[in-house]
Amino acid sequence: MLRIPLYAERLLKGLDGLDWPAGVKDMQRNWIGRSTGAEVDFELDGVDAKLTVYTTRCDTLFGATYMVIAPEHPMIDQIVTPDQKAAVDEYRRQASMKSDLDRTELAKEKTGVFSGRYAKNPVNGTLIPIWVADYVLMGYGTGAIMAVPAHDTRDWEFAKKFNLPIIEVLKSEVDVQEQAWTEDGVHVNSGFLDGLNKKDAIDKMIAWLTERNLGKATVNYKIRDWLFSRQRYWGEPFPIIHWEDGEVTMVDEKDLPHKLPELTKYEPSDTGESPLANATDWLNVTDKNGRRGRYETNTMPQWAGSCWYYLRSTDPPNDSAPFSVEAENYWMPVDLYVGGAEHAVLHLLYSRFWHKVLYDLGIVHTDEPYQKLFNQGMILAFAYETQAGAKVTSDMVEERDGKFYHKETGAELRQIVAKMSKSLKNVVNPDDVIAHYGADSLRLYEMFMGPLDAVKPWAESGVKGVFNFLARVFRFFSEKDNVADSLQDSADVVKELHKTIKKVAEDIEGLRFNTAISQMMIFTNACYKAKKVSVSVARDFAKVLAPFAPHLAEELWQMYGGTESIAYEPWPVCDESKLVEDMVTYPVSFNGKTRFSIELPKDATQQQVQDAAMAHESAAKWLDGKTPKMVIVVPGKIINIVL
Repeated sequence: MLRIPLYAERLLKGLDGLDWPAGVKDMQRNWIGRSTGAEVDFELDGVDAKLTVYTTRCDTLFGATYMVIAPEHPMIDQIVTPDQKAAVDEYRRQASMKSDLDRTELAKEKTGVFSGRYAKNPVNGTLIPIWVADYVLMGYGTGAIMAVPAHDTRDWEFAKKFNLPIIEVLKSEVDVQEQAWTEDGVHVNSGFLDGLNKKDAIDKMIAWLTERNLGKATVNYKIRDWLFSRQRYWGEPFPIIHWEDGEVTMVDEKDLPHKLPELTKYEPSDTGESPLANATDWLNVTDKNGRRGRYETNTMPQWAGSCWYYLRSTDPPNDSAPFSVEAENYWMPVDLYVGGAEHAVLHLLYSRFWHKVLYDLGIVHTDEPYQKLFNQGMILAFAYETQAGAKVTSDMVEERDGKFYHKETGAELRQIVAKMSKSLKNVVNPDDVIAHYGADSLRLYEMFMGPLDAVKPWAESGVKGVFNFLARVFRFFSEKDNVADSLQDSADVVKELHKTIKKVAEDIEGLRFNTAISQMMIFTNACYKAKKVSVSVARDFAKVLAPFAPHLAEELWQMYGGTESIAYEPWPVCDESKLVEDMVTYPVSFNGKTRFSIELPKDATQQQVQDAAMAHESAAKWLDGKTPKMVIVVPGKIINIVL
């Protein structure tokens, strides 16, 4: 077990400084489950002992009419009376066969058994019954609760079934005998708390309990120790020896690495242990004094590698250490992690914990491993279903005149978008796409489908589209007549090139790959319109294209005299002066209503702008022979002619 709860507060606070999606942060916060509340002691009737509960709503203590303990509670034998022992033992046996999910979220009906014991409510001295019920788990709080049925749905259902008292302690808008009131309200029937709101009542109750040594303020977490062992062959073996005299030691450092043995069978051993128990030659050891021992037969889970693989990636050839100090200092933290949200509360949380342990040991120099996280969208595929909604595998579908039919029955089918799966036979094999269109087309289409974080359907027609674009790029830039050594490029081409350099750079930084590709398409159109470009322009465009279509970019780079890989070339510099617009489009209004537009030089004077508007061929129609009262010109923005 790994003691991840000891890092709960640091794992929570560390989220504040990370550039991660808010939803992922919230999932980690909920998984850690920090809550502030109070531990309250209830004296047991007839036994010199106390039963402690954890509650976030100690202000509702006056409404606690019974208590519930989990079937696994360590004090259960002390609490249960002799006459109820048989009934409780049978109930515990039945509860042991249920999962936590069955006991809580999936449980349709509350079950329980009276322990025979009562406890004293600390705020009013009332004796309240203690029940054993499986809807309370040992994994949260103390494994015991005070039940306030008027204001908790589960407690209300239990109280109704077993005819237990329901006392309103928060002013409700419903009859609490008919349904639980789970909203907040002013306190009633609560003695010294009457009339107070939630916050003030909690503060006053905690102070009251603390002063009388009946309870104390407490922070609690849902997260529990992390089970870090598996009963299987595959996985890193624990370097631990169990000796015959009961001592447990670590494998000597000189004997590391502790490797898995070669096995011919991977089934569990006859004793029910891990498959490693079958490797008797490997399993048994003897120390220098003749003492016999056995290696630990459990192995580590896959987390043992996935929690720190990014660190090994900083220095993979290193055979003397996991990674060098220099490599870790240079590469860490990870600047950008692209991964699915499904890893939010497992891999990403465990990895953060692992990294913090390494940080505390002085092995890494950052407290967090991943500075920025981006959740990519899923690529879906077309699937087919009958009119009744039954799914049909893609190999049983044929298309005729834009409609889809079942090959065997002839029934018309609906085309839908669904997750790629082997069962629907709608998986797209990248190797097939590459064989038909090339790797560059596959890369480009995946980026061009839409925003990186969007869910998108795969369509082969889209691959053909980007394949045609790349073919168009190659046709133009590989033709010697189109790329000249010494050529004065047109102003439009130069302007579009620098616009492309700037936009593609910004879009890469912003992970907007689809709009970057759109800009490269616009630039290519400008080159076709100009008919010729210089080698300098062609070389700069090849550099911009390289991250998206590296194979084509390398080919073009060699054509333009490149000797080293284009991957080592610096990004082209954007000349901002080339992006200045020389012309301005003015909307021309008559009495505030826009009638036409004119394009004028940016440096045109106000009089020149006015004259151009009045002389425009469309102006006569709206002037209708009248002389304007005034002409208002807002430089670079609008012309308004007032009649």
